Amino acid sequence: MNAVWHKQWTTNVKVNVLAGMTATLALVPDSLAFSLMAGVPPTVGIYASICILLVTTFLGGRPGMISAAAGSMAVLMLTLVKEHGIAYLFAATILTGIIQYLMGAFKLGKLMNFVPHGVLTGFVNALAILIFMSQLRYFQGAAWTMYALVAATLAIIYVLPRFFKAIPSPLIAVAVLTLAVWAFGMGDVSRIGDIAVIDASLPSFLLPDIPFSWETLMIILPYSLSLAVVGFTETLLTHNLLDEMTEERTDKNKEMRGQGIANFVAGFFGGMAGCALVAESVLNVKMGGRNRLSTLVAALFLFLLVVIAGDLLALVPMAALVGIMLMVCAAIFDWRSVFKPRSVPASETVVMLATVASVVATHDLAVGVLVGVLISFIWFAVRASRVHVHSEWEGSKRTYRVEGQLFFASAAELDNRIEHGCAAEEVHIDLSAAKIWDHTARISLQKVVDRLTNAGKRVTVRTDEKKAL
Repeated sequence: MNAVWHKQWTTNVKVNVLAGMTATLALVPDSLAFSLMAGVPPTVGIYASICILLVTTFLGGRPGMISAAAGSMAVLMLTLVKEHGIAYLFAATILTGIIQYLMGAFKLGKLMNFVPHGVLTGFVNALAILIFMSQLRYFQGAAWTMYALVAATLAIIYVLPRFFKAIPSPLIAVAVLTLAVWAFGMGDVSRIGDIAVIDASLPSFLLPDIPFSWETLMIILPYSLSLAVVGFTETLLTHNLLDEMTEERTDKNKEMRGQGIANFVAGFFGGMAGCALVAESVLNVKMGGRNRLSTLVAALFLFLLVVIAGDLLALVPMAALVGIMLMVCAAIFDWRSVFKPRSVPASETVVMLATVASVVATHDLAVGVLVGVLISFIWFAVRASRVHVHSEWEGSKRTYRVEGQLFFASAAELDNRIEHGCAAEEVHIDLSAAKIWDHTARISLQKVVDRLTNAGKRVTVRTDEKKAL
């Protein structure tokens, strides 16, 4: 236990502190934008991000993962807020936390084992595309200085590390551009303060002002279920991605329990439901933030920036943050899937493209993942349904040797391959090289036996009991 504590809190302290601060800079505009997306004041997204980060730092299963208010969940909240008010959103957030905790308690994290690699690749590629598209709005009607500042940000991010690595280059880029815009009085440059008025006070405990009744539960339950499922999907896919990046295997069910408690707490402090954020998590890990210290620093730095240094934060030019997000897009996109498509199977490429297309069309990561998994399962079922039947004569006896997987998708093939009107007096069906998976296959086999028996044949069936279910 002491060794684990030492690793998570006292190793690479400087790197993790700076990484957490860098991730926070990307988190701030997202938290504000997601609040507006959900139709709530900016403080709701900020409070949610602080609460979720603090709780998952200590109770989550994936060190270094940034969890906060999320756009994929915010879009589900707008109708609830418009029709019933913000108090019902807080109640739905609390219920979402309970549902997610139960997901972790019942170990539903193992469901991620059924998500193919092609879906994961499509998930991150689609996310990179969505992030890129979301940054384009900052260029609409912007002066040439916006383009110049974004280019300067990217230049600092990519060039500076060749000469100086003590401080993450995105952090330096934000500081340099903020100082330059202030010093040269660039009034036409959009700043964080232009997106929303940051007037945050200390979050305080509150009980949602709603009637505690069955009717209230029926109002918030559909929203909470949707939020829980979307949060579950995005969190565990992010979890998988970070595990691959760091070559670690961490506890998904513990992460879901931690996420559940985090959302439960956020609802009592005026926050909206949230989940893991892929872009900020990847940024944190790439900057070296792999310990719990990095997420604790992200929470505390966000608190300091918004609650204490809100006026200073408002001066940060959006160009610097747009540059950071563009860097994140380039970092998480799987370029091999585009430039070296032959390095992966064609089926995986099709699944990846279907996932990307679904996400970009619907702007819903959960839908894209569902489409990708469904196509993968169909592809697998088609390939697994190939049954080989070899027949041979031994006098008046005909033997059919069956190889393959017998289940609902391949059972009918068995009936087609065993000859109708067979001239043999005795038929032997050898299933020792096949595996019977379900009741449909059993029924199909029985129909074949009955057909041959009714035709006056003596039928024997050989199975390998270890393979038959």
